[in-house]
Amino acid sequence: MLSVDQLRFTYPGAAHAALDGVSLQARRGSVLGLLGPNGAGKTTLISHLAGLMPVQSGAIAIEGVPLAEARRVNPVRIAVAPQEYAFYPMLTVSENLACFAAAGRLSGARRKDRIDRCIAFAQLERFAGTRAERLSGGLKRRLNLAIALLPEPELLLFDEPTVGVDPQSRAFLLDAIRSLANDGAAVIYTSHYMEEIEAIADHVVIIDQGRVLRDAPLETLLSDAPLVVSVRSETPAPAALSRFGEIESDGRRLRVRLAPGQSPVAVLAALEAAGIPVDQAEVGRNNLEQLFMALTKRSLRDD
Repeated sequence: MLSVDQLRFTYPGAAHAALDGVSLQARRGSVLGLLGPNGAGKTTLISHLAGLMPVQSGAIAIEGVPLAEARRVNPVRIAVAPQEYAFYPMLTVSENLACFAAAGRLSGARRKDRIDRCIAFAQLERFAGTRAERLSGGLKRRLNLAIALLPEPELLLFDEPTVGVDPQSRAFLLDAIRSLANDGAAVIYTSHYMEEIEAIADHVVIIDQGRVLRDAPLETLLSDAPLVVSVRSETPAPAALSRFGEIESDGRRLRVRLAPGQSPVAVLAALEAAGIPVDQAEVGRNNLEQLFMALTKRSLRDD
């Protein structure tokens, strides 16, 4: 559906490129999870895909057609559900949808049908006559979703769509977005909540400093992660453990990220030989958050 090839972009006066050779693909029927710390280039990338920024170098295509041309032919083929509330607070839910339907050049029976279907999809029937400013945070997010779906877009860009919502609303939104992909849409989903990406994404792209660090199916990313032995211990790690892999200790838990060919049983035996009691041990692979932190390091990003 969407291909991005070696996309580069530098803001005027910037010392470094915001996007430095980014390539990725988004497929119909699939959710692409886009991850990156603050300042990684996610917003710049989404702005390009939404047609809000010119391509300086590289290419973006929709089914082989350059993005600018594809948008001229069908400007509503791509929809964005932004992090900010994108509606008129003084209008009711129905009035907002009618306004955006008119902006999308929907008319007649189709306009009414799309408004009704989007209200139903977002489960906003009870609030159709409520002014948007009076909605809860979760309902406002659902109104954002309903508006984005009005023109039946084929590619949907979701930028942090669950910020500030309760757990029930978050679960509803994730299920709704996953269902859009199941029905054949291509979805790109950005979030700082790793568990959301694990819940709905088929494929994950991790970017940092404008470059792609990982681009793989979610299952592959998680299965490729090394085994980690984690034990509850306040004792410093004995030097002998270093032969098993990378060691982390926070004073409460000791973690050994095993090198290829190393055995969790051997780690536990080495701890016992060193006189370190093991009351509790866990063996497993890194989750997506741990992988993300390992790739992007742990330093704070303030921009």
